[in-house]
This record gives sequence, C-alpha cells and structure tokens, in this order.
Amino acid sequence: MPDFIDLLITNDDITLDAGGIPVMVWDRPSIAQDIMHMIRESGLLVGIIAERDIRKRKTNIVRLSLMVDEDARIVPGSTEISESRPGEYRLTAITVNYGPLSLILTTGFNPQSAPSAN
Repeated sequence: MPDFIDLLITNDDITLDAGGIPVMVWDRPSIAQDIMHMIRESGLLVGIIAERDIRKRKTNIVRLSLMVDEDARIVPGSTEISESRPGEYRLTAITVNYGPLSLILTTGFNPQSAPSAN
C-alpha cells in the first residue's frame, strides 16, 4: 500500500481517465506534485524569474531550497535548484523513502513540468 496518495492535477484540474474516474498518483510522484504546488503557492518562483538583481534572485533560490528541504519527506540539505535556461529552473532533491526527485520549474507549470521519477 502506498504511503502517499494524491489526485493527479494537470493544468490546474483533476486528471480523469477514459472512464471519467480521477487518476491517482502515489509515493514519489505524489511528493513531487505536492512540492510543485508548494512552490507555486509560495510565489517565490515568479519573484526569481522576474528579479533582475542576481543577488536577490540567488537569495530567493536559497529560500526556495530551504522551503523544500523542510518537507519531512525530503532528505534535509539534498535540494538543489539551478537555472537550466532563462525562465526555467531544475529542482533536484532526494526523498527519504523513494530516491531522487527531479522537477522542471517554470512560471506556467505546464505539462513539461510534470514530476519526474529520475
């Protein structure tokens, strides 16, 4: 039985299967989805992308990393965030029970940002 179960959210809506039943995610993908939503609700990502001052941007990246590290399901100190290209950031972390986690963060949280099991 999975430890963490959640409804899959795609484009701000519950994802339904062909029969109209909500699709479930569990364990690492559930944790990844929770982290994406936490980041979105914090507003820090928008501030990072919009900020021109490199020092302020780096400060917000550290704040975001610490926020993810505070999640009990993440190994403290394992979160790393790097800019993969302008306006897009890669977050990597290690979950306590399910290994590495990798997310692509953009302000749109489009389907490319789907949680990866890498």
